[in-house]
Amino acid sequence: MGKKSSSSSSSSSSWLRYTHPRYYVKRPKALALVILAFVSVSWLFWDRQSLSREHQIELARLSEQLTSLQNELEEVENLLKLENTVFKDDPISMERREKVKDAMLHAWTSYEKYAWGQDELQPQTKNGINSFGGLGATLVDSLDTLFIMGLHEQFQRAREWVAKSLDFNKDYEASVFETTIRVVGGLLSAYDLSGDKVFLEKARDLADRLLPAWNTPSGIPYNQINLAHGNAHNPRWTGGNSILADSGTEQLEFIALSQRTKDPKYQKKVEYVIQELHKIFPTDGLLPIYMNPHTGVTSPSTITFGAMGDSFYEYLLKVWIQGNKTEAVKQYREMWETSMKGLQSLIRRTTPSSFTYICEKNGNTLSDKMDELACFAPGMLALGSDGYGPGEAEKILSLAEELAWTCYNFYQSTPTKLAGENYYFRAGEDMSVGTSWNILRPETVESLFYLWRFTGNKTYQEWGWNIFQSFERNSRLETGYVGLKDVNTGVKDNMMQSFFLAETLKYLYLLFSPPSIISLDEWVFNTEAHPLRIITRNTNGENFEMQGRQQVPHRFHGRKEGRSEYH
Repeated sequence: MGKKSSSSSSSSSSWLRYTHPRYYVKRPKALALVILAFVSVSWLFWDRQSLSREHQIELARLSEQLTSLQNELEEVENLLKLENTVFKDDPISMERREKVKDAMLHAWTSYEKYAWGQDELQPQTKNGINSFGGLGATLVDSLDTLFIMGLHEQFQRAREWVAKSLDFNKDYEASVFETTIRVVGGLLSAYDLSGDKVFLEKARDLADRLLPAWNTPSGIPYNQINLAHGNAHNPRWTGGNSILADSGTEQLEFIALSQRTKDPKYQKKVEYVIQELHKIFPTDGLLPIYMNPHTGVTSPSTITFGAMGDSFYEYLLKVWIQGNKTEAVKQYREMWETSMKGLQSLIRRTTPSSFTYICEKNGNTLSDKMDELACFAPGMLALGSDGYGPGEAEKILSLAEELAWTCYNFYQSTPTKLAGENYYFRAGEDMSVGTSWNILRPETVESLFYLWRFTGNKTYQEWGWNIFQSFERNSRLETGYVGLKDVNTGVKDNMMQSFFLAETLKYLYLLFSPPSIISLDEWVFNTEAHPLRIITRNTNGENFEMQGRQQVPHRFHGRKEGRSEYH
């Protein structure tokens, strides 16, 4: 027992010496090993603690991402439920869509047969006419409609004509506005849909010929230019003034061209116009239709959402959408909302039926007149409604629906069920036709398309179908489609306007198509109904292409001519 106790005491003393500092004074190597061991253990402990903290942070981040993805998944599921219920591609819509496609094929085949390569078809005399200087206006205007409807062979033949025969070196006084929205817009849209660079190259060539129109003291462009020589001027009948709509409706196309060519010069020219107009922008956001291109100030003239004013307001909204609603394009939205307050100040209602309409204004005097051209406004209001807060959004959408009802009744109020060019609202009367021609305009159908997309209300499809049938009854000939000289008598004219194929039939087709076809989340329509892809813009002025390219299905499973005088 005693021996064992002595051995244990000796062993304990042996271990205790390693804890005494004197032991290591004489043994530096042992000291170094102890220090190294201490550092290693401390580092290992600290590293495990650090990893634990990082692990916790990473888990928290992943948890947030999971929650976000779950919310997004829930939103997608809700959207899918909505599409399966409200936007279901039902047999009636499919049948109507095919009828509209047949109408497009009839119009296009007639154009191919009697007016190939010329600007517009005159169906009654079976010949073409170069009303836009021989730029193939109907052909270029129709490119995206053909593509969207899946008319491949027709699209390819048109593409070959563009590549081999479309020439802009013409001694012709072109309307900068009409040429931009129809031809530049049509080519850019065909490029965005097909990816074929021949369309982009042609668009750039034409835009370069139009650019000298912006070389004015104020930056407000002249509205006409010689395509071959670059001489720009304004029409005599404007008194030397530039027109509001004609000067403020090139932004979408020229910004899109800069984005796709990486050349900022087009965007700079057209955005400078908006910057200058912002300096003189009134508190109600309503500008007269005439501006002096030398001084940059407005001239006393009519304020209207009809001819010569209309699309300026439309483009304030759509450039904001084109830039994906970022801070870089916020000023456009702000200007548009100011203008919409002004629009509401022009709203009046008839007796006895309380039709809502938009007045025109000259000085302090209101005129109870509304152009059919102004029937783009309900669609514009619907499109812009979701940028407001909840209360104001409902108010704007409600106004859009009221105006659309009036525009639909422009059609229903005549014997032919086709709308006249403008309407008057006299005391105690609902509406009466002023100028009685119809030139196949798209504006009412355009608004029905937007309202259906935003509300899912099939009533708008029914109204659109009724209008389409009226065109079929009154305007269809064996050789194409024509307008009416008089919507009361049904007497026909001799012109198939290019916008009938570019806009009227396209909007009708999309009215009966699922909303995924040319989604408004990915595309914005120019004023000639040419869809351009939305590209995000940042505050440095750079453009970032949105991920992916929407493929437009070719098969589904189970504006502006006639501003002054009629010809």
